Amino acid sequence: MGGPVRLLSVTTAVVICASLTASAQWRNIVTKVPLTPSGTPNLSAPAPKLADGRTPDLSGIWDAEKRPCDEATSRLGCIDLVAGLPVAAVNIASGPQEVLPMQPWAEALVKQRRGGASKDDPTARCLPLSSPRAWANFAFQKIIQTSESVTILDEYMLQYRQIFLDGRALPTNPEPMFKGYSVGRWDGDTLVVETSGFRDGGWLDVNGSPLTDRARMTERFRRTSYGFMDLEITVDDPKAYTRPWSVTIKQRLMPDDELIEFVCAENERSSAHFQ
Repeated sequence: MGGPVRLLSVTTAVVICASLTASAQWRNIVTKVPLTPSGTPNLSAPAPKLADGRTPDLSGIWDAEKRPCDEATSRLGCIDLVAGLPVAAVNIASGPQEVLPMQPWAEALVKQRRGGASKDDPTARCLPLSSPRAWANFAFQKIIQTSESVTILDEYMLQYRQIFLDGRALPTNPEPMFKGYSVGRWDGDTLVVETSGFRDGGWLDVNGSPLTDRARMTERFRRTSYGFMDLEITVDDPKAYTRPWSVTIKQRLMPDDELIEFVCAENERSSAHFQ
């Protein structure tokens, strides 16, 4: 698999490497951010606005918060590693207080996927991630914002996602997509995004929590300061879950950094040996 190494996430079937830092390639990059008196990035400074002086600006390179995962209490266990420590960096649910309300067939499917060492994980086959999973993934994402749209560039597999802010409605019978179709609107300082049109059989995390073609996702983006953003995700997928459920995935700005090309499909030979 090609690509730099930022953080190590391991399942039995998949070892994904991304770069510890981009500084080796981008030595002289300096992001224009507020500075502390000592000259370091002031991530606690007020959140920026667009040129109109009112609309919050979500632009920047973002990384998901790495949450601890307790093997003793986590219902599904901890299968992601950072420097050898169990974390829930790429799991949507990660503890007794975050057990997803799955339909019986969905819970059985998760056990089957984990029992098969996650060999069918889309990342094991270099396939795109679903949009909710991407927010908790190991790779950086870059937001580019205008008054008409938000574009999200994902370091993993050179993916992109568009969120339209021009007032259009979600399509009624869309062609299924890994990322789905997204439209957004501002509610005060919060960007509310509705997404539908997902492909069936999706994975929400490395545990294999399912995402089906009946899912509708609502995201609420709120940049709480210059360097931090809260992202509340609500998934309403009656095919896989008994009720809608929500999780908040905190994001941290990564100043003085840039995306690096990460493609695992080139010369990929490992999937032929999966059992």
